[in-house]
Amino acid sequence: MLINCKGELIDLSIPKVMGILNVTPNSFFDGGKYKNEQEIILQVEKMLAEGADFIDIGAYSSKPSAAFVTEQEETERIIPVIELILKHFPKALLSIDTFRAEVAKASIESGSAIINDISAGELDDKMFDVIARYNVPYIMMHMRGNPQTMQSLTQYDDIVKEILFYFSEKVQKATSMGINDLILDPGFGFAKTTDQNYEVMQKMELFNLLELPVLAGISRKSMIYKTLNSTPQEALNGTTFLNAIALTKGAKILRVHDVKEAVECVTLFNKINSNKNNQ
Repeated sequence: MLINCKGELIDLSIPKVMGILNVTPNSFFDGGKYKNEQEIILQVEKMLAEGADFIDIGAYSSKPSAAFVTEQEETERIIPVIELILKHFPKALLSIDTFRAEVAKASIESGSAIINDISAGELDDKMFDVIARYNVPYIMMHMRGNPQTMQSLTQYDDIVKEILFYFSEKVQKATSMGINDLILDPGFGFAKTTDQNYEVMQKMELFNLLELPVLAGISRKSMIYKTLNSTPQEALNGTTFLNAIALTKGAKILRVHDVKEAVECVTLFNKINSNKNNQ
């Protein structure tokens, strides 16, 4: 499972960790925390030092009922951050969390390596064209509607079967356009109830049928802290537990706020597997 990031082949057969950097004022966990250049540089330095393989930058909060942000505002937030990070950490592999083709285009041209699209092209029909043109890895997430409407769109007959069908169609379209470096994200928390999130987690190995790497993005989400009657700030232990479960189900990328703990989780998971292979 290799993906090409700016000419560097990344082997996803060994799970990787993607650190989250939100440059939004209203993200559910760390909104407004990184407001100036020094705070951004220090956080990226910390994540890279802790072992992050990728840094995922978001400038539009996708939490339920998040406020609308214009394309221009999103671009003006994210491009200076890309340039700042690559100035200080030129080898960093940056993933851009956007569903807008023009933001993706500007981000790639500024040096980003991956596009992470919560809508898999549903919210901007030009997105696949941009990915095909620039030939970058593309994370496709399952969601219904948009951040403002998704939590009212949770009716499924068979949620996992419907997500598999959704991805099958997306993969077929992408590969027909020459897009081959694809990563699938089941979209925990997006157009799904808490119980549906756990059903998807329980059956997550079924996504391996599509023979593409799967990303698990469960860090500090409400499926954890609501179940535990706690808060996002208290959800690190629950996040680590579910990250471990996701790895056993075949996840190849963990998208997290807390890099150190996720890297330790991957290290221990790899150790268990290496011992199995040596027996």
